[in-house]
Amino acid sequence: MAMMISLVEITVSFLCFSFFFFGYRFLIMKKPHRSFPTNWPFLGMLPGILVEIPRVYDYITEFLEASNLTFLFKGPCLVGVNMLFTVDPANIHHIMSSNFTNYPKGSEFKKLFDVLGDGIFNADFDLWMDLRKSAQSMMCRPEFQRFTLRTNMSKLEKGLVPILDHFAEKKLVVDLQDVFQRFTFDTTSVLATGIDPGCLSIEMPEIEFARALDEAMEVIFFRHFKAKIVWKIQRLLGFGDELKMKIAHSTLDRVCSKCIASKRDEVTRGGVTSVDSSSKDLLMSYMDVDTTKYKLLSPGDDKFLRDMILSFMIAGRDTTGSALTWFFWLLTKNPQVTTKIRQEINTKLSPRTNNDSDHINPQELNKLVYLHGALCEALRLYPPVPFQHKSPTKPDLLPSGHRVDASTKIVFCLYSLGRMKSVWGEDASDFKPERWISETGSSIHVPSYKFLSFNAGPRTCLGKEVAMTQMKTVAVKIIQNYEIKIVEGHKIEPVPSIILHMKQGLKVMVTKRSNLV
Repeated sequence: MAMMISLVEITVSFLCFSFFFFGYRFLIMKKPHRSFPTNWPFLGMLPGILVEIPRVYDYITEFLEASNLTFLFKGPCLVGVNMLFTVDPANIHHIMSSNFTNYPKGSEFKKLFDVLGDGIFNADFDLWMDLRKSAQSMMCRPEFQRFTLRTNMSKLEKGLVPILDHFAEKKLVVDLQDVFQRFTFDTTSVLATGIDPGCLSIEMPEIEFARALDEAMEVIFFRHFKAKIVWKIQRLLGFGDELKMKIAHSTLDRVCSKCIASKRDEVTRGGVTSVDSSSKDLLMSYMDVDTTKYKLLSPGDDKFLRDMILSFMIAGRDTTGSALTWFFWLLTKNPQVTTKIRQEINTKLSPRTNNDSDHINPQELNKLVYLHGALCEALRLYPPVPFQHKSPTKPDLLPSGHRVDASTKIVFCLYSLGRMKSVWGEDASDFKPERWISETGSSIHVPSYKFLSFNAGPRTCLGKEVAMTQMKTVAVKIIQNYEIKIVEGHKIEPVPSIILHMKQGLKVMVTKRSNLV
């Protein structure tokens, strides 16, 4: 009897082994290209991409390069995670511009990014259009532009410089990513709410709002690869990533409520008319917006203000901080670029401007064509938002020939787009600021559907010029006054998240330059 059971066990084991071994080999042989993820029965391609999560951006780049820029990713049966990955500029232009009205953010996007509420990132149609017009009107005011420049310069001189001087003097290792995130967090907070949280200081205090933003963005990333029913059950029962999201959501709500209450108290005590228009932050401005025409909103609705704060904090803090981090890492790998930027600063900026950021004129920064090209090149290779997704409201035929049904998830992989040889040439993976400069020495305009870091079409980033000016002022100050060296053995790899952060940060040694000529 025992022998028969053993024979049965051996037979079953052999059959199982044969099924998986030969089935796997059959599936591998059926793949059109070895870079493509294996399409397993029932499970689809999900196991392959989950295994590659630590290097997911490079993995997606590999199969997009091999698939003529567009690839249909098949998820597990009946769970609705099929996605069409594309970096085809023609598809991007069609979706973001030519057929824009058929590709709103949609209800599915809003569910994934529910922590942002009804802010401008999630809004569609009339609500989005009115929120954008309001934001554009506020940000284009000369008073707000001067307020922005003054805030950045003050934080640069009183926050960033003292910290870099401190670490240089003490010969201590500093995480430059953390420093940049603190710098942009403080400046964005001042512009959005009028409150300086004092995040950028030598003590490096932990700011719960900043930590909550990071955790929320990471959870949203993994939602893209889970069946909706899975993460909704996690949220209902309160475990896993969704427990992390619940805690982060609560923190963001509480901190925003505190900011709003403080601002209302300020208005009540001082009166709106007493507020200096040259220092009027976005929260103060949005308190004047008439929200009665939206069913979701009511006059003085704190949720509307809370959603506005979050939208601008993510836009200003996360993206610029990420861009500066990758930019300076690329400079450490390409010292010849740093040398050229220094030469350009010495040649094109007046001595007063190039050594005193208090007197930096944004118009003078436009003379720094090579620096502009270097920043664009960093954004091309390491876009702060590495991917985004769209869904059509009705079936459509893409320029690539792919048919998409209503609600099909279409994913733009910005990280991969910058590495496509068919889009950028054989040297697509190289860091070459020269590709952004014409033979006459002027900046080359690259269409947004090819360079998507600031979005494209009607949803083009409103803060593009503000972000570029901020990055240039920081770059001029640091490149002229400091040498940056990566700590030996420090590993650089991106975190799988909505924002392209470095997993272990950017650990460097800072040295003050003695010869500034």
